[in-house]
Amino acid sequence: MNITIIQPPLVQLNTPYPSGAYLLSFFNSQKDNYDFIENVKWLDTSNLLFHQLFSSQGLSLLFSLSENRALKLSEAFEKQGDEEAAFQIRRYISCQKAWILWIDRIVEIVCGGRSSREYVHEFVRSPHVPRGMRMENFLYKLGREVTADDAQFLASFALADLADYITMVFDPNFRLISYAEKLGTSEVSFDNVIEGLDGAVLKNFYTPVLEKLIVPSNETQLFLISVPFPGCFEAAVFAARFIKKKLGKKAIVCIGGGYVNTELRTVSEKRIFDYADYLSYDMGYGSYLNLFDEIKKSGGKAPLSKDSLPSQMYKMRYLHNGQITEFANNTDYAQKEEIICRKLVPDFTSINFENYPRLADDVNPMHRIWNDGSWIKCYLAHGCYWHRCAFCDTSLEYVNRYCKCDAGTICSGLMKQAEKTGVYGIHFVDEACPPSSLIDFSLENCRLSQNTGKKLTFWGNIRFEKSFNRDLANFLSYGGLTAVSAGIEIATGEGLDNVNKGTTIENIVKALCAFKEAGILVHSYMIFGFYNQTEQDLINSMETLRQLFKAGLLDSAFWHKFTLTLHSTVYKEKQEGKHKDLKIVNKNKNRFAENDLNFEGENKSDKYSDALNLSLDSWMHGKKLEMSVNKWFNFNMPRPSISQNYIDKMIEAYEKERDYAYSESPCKKDRFLWLGGKALVCQNRLLWTFMGEPFEVEFKSGKDDAKKAAELLNKLCPENSTKKIDDNSISQELYAICGKQVFKALRQNGLSRL
Repeated sequence: MNITIIQPPLVQLNTPYPSGAYLLSFFNSQKDNYDFIENVKWLDTSNLLFHQLFSSQGLSLLFSLSENRALKLSEAFEKQGDEEAAFQIRRYISCQKAWILWIDRIVEIVCGGRSSREYVHEFVRSPHVPRGMRMENFLYKLGREVTADDAQFLASFALADLADYITMVFDPNFRLISYAEKLGTSEVSFDNVIEGLDGAVLKNFYTPVLEKLIVPSNETQLFLISVPFPGCFEAAVFAARFIKKKLGKKAIVCIGGGYVNTELRTVSEKRIFDYADYLSYDMGYGSYLNLFDEIKKSGGKAPLSKDSLPSQMYKMRYLHNGQITEFANNTDYAQKEEIICRKLVPDFTSINFENYPRLADDVNPMHRIWNDGSWIKCYLAHGCYWHRCAFCDTSLEYVNRYCKCDAGTICSGLMKQAEKTGVYGIHFVDEACPPSSLIDFSLENCRLSQNTGKKLTFWGNIRFEKSFNRDLANFLSYGGLTAVSAGIEIATGEGLDNVNKGTTIENIVKALCAFKEAGILVHSYMIFGFYNQTEQDLINSMETLRQLFKAGLLDSAFWHKFTLTLHSTVYKEKQEGKHKDLKIVNKNKNRFAENDLNFEGENKSDKYSDALNLSLDSWMHGKKLEMSVNKWFNFNMPRPSISQNYIDKMIEAYEKERDYAYSESPCKKDRFLWLGGKALVCQNRLLWTFMGEPFEVEFKSGKDDAKKAAELLNKLCPENSTKKIDDNSISQELYAICGKQVFKALRQNGLSRL
């Protein structure tokens, strides 16, 4: 049996989504257990569709198919008095030859292709290069002469301009990142999905991609289609239909992923099984082991008749005697799945990362990190170690089934991936990376750098825990951590309690201070419109956010509007008789996607959105940080009830706590690591460099003690740290030699306590 894993379009363009890499690694690891597994491959059709569409051949077809409609649409806009829209559309048609000529170079620029380098000078300056409104806005706001260094930005906006044209005149479901996203998130009937399968982009550009990839065979083929987001669902069904039509009974199609896990958790629409044989839920490994065991029982023959299968299987739904099955409760497969998760390293070696565009649409450094780099995405832990937040889908396994991975195994495995792919950047997509796992990963990363001469750089999602103090932040920064993203949600004490965030503003500020002092970028997720949030709480949260940006503690943030979901803590508590002021409104009981719920008053918070987003965009770019938060609204809002120095006082408290920690004498249980590079001795002085700054201390007891201290510090370097070395005893010996004052100087400038 051949296995093909498909990532349908469109997901984040700069790097492959990780589900395919994990499934590829998993299936290859099972070949010894199931001898009927032959070839396993992973197809990122999201990237392939991007190149199919944004190419000279693709744009030639696009303009030939859309020109007549575009001209009619421009006439309609002109009759309505919208001459600007009419002009923009006509300009695309008039400049189509230039777009077709330049598109391959534009794509090369965003993909970092060497052959495009000489073209960037003409691209940024020539009046004969095609331009769209986003490109012109970028050049207008530049405020200086354009240079070759601006090419990546300009090329990114060129793609966005073309995407606007496609959405306007060719396929309204198209977005540069998520195809049919609106359709997927607000689905009220499966009929809309079926209707959307005739979408222009899918029909004319996705079909030829699949034609090249889906090849008939005498062998049974298992196709796994991953749907991480709503915007991928329509393309997933399109691919499933294509496979079934081309291969018939020789194809077994299974659809899984985040969208299936959440929106289709309690699916009742049988027609989905006209396209997919199975829906696989959660991690998927256990469900495929269950399926393979059934195939093994039949002598390795597949596909199996659904009616010949058990009436239930682990984490899998299918039609059995005409009815959608429920999950089988099987602790054996659950245990096997957990063992797999702890040490499974995703396999990206079949991916050519040079084909992935690295878009640049904002100068904000934290925004850049998302799109400007071909990150290898993976997990340090599955699930969330807190999993109590009121707004979160805490009843679902991807949140509540917490399973730490073996950080050392993951790090060494990713280093091997990096050596094969040439990509040394890691993006941890955990719900929240555990601090202990980050420590273990960083230590292994430092050790490996001794052998390979190279080091992984990484970033990811965390919780703003009090454990992220200056010592830990320093070490993680040394170990390769360059950025973190985490939820503040509601930046008030009452708001944090309301959503059961499990932390305080004080602890959040302490973590932010530590990260920023260690040179780590920070992004925060914010929430507005929680069902019982008051205007006073919202304006206080907004004011706290302003002060955080003013203090330099945040690099970027994003406001999310609260959405009530079927699997959230707050809904579960509502079912238990709590939250009596939360009124559920069932607008449509026959929705295909069932996770999102409507509640009374959910649209009241819409009026705040513009002011929240406009102010945030300014703050992220260092503008209007002194402006009163009330002035962002075009209607009356209460004044913030928190003081103007609210965050400054917390910063002062953090600094006192940090300095006190530096002055403490070490305990026997304390473990220290030396981040100051090679410690040097000059006469009776110890010299080193930490964070680019030179430091020195004098040993009044003489040169021998300075030399001994240098030897001990070098042993405490993370690169030399092993489980065999008793770091605690080394630290105690170091303190005995240095004395309190010298030890304090070391603690302040490179000696970090874990």
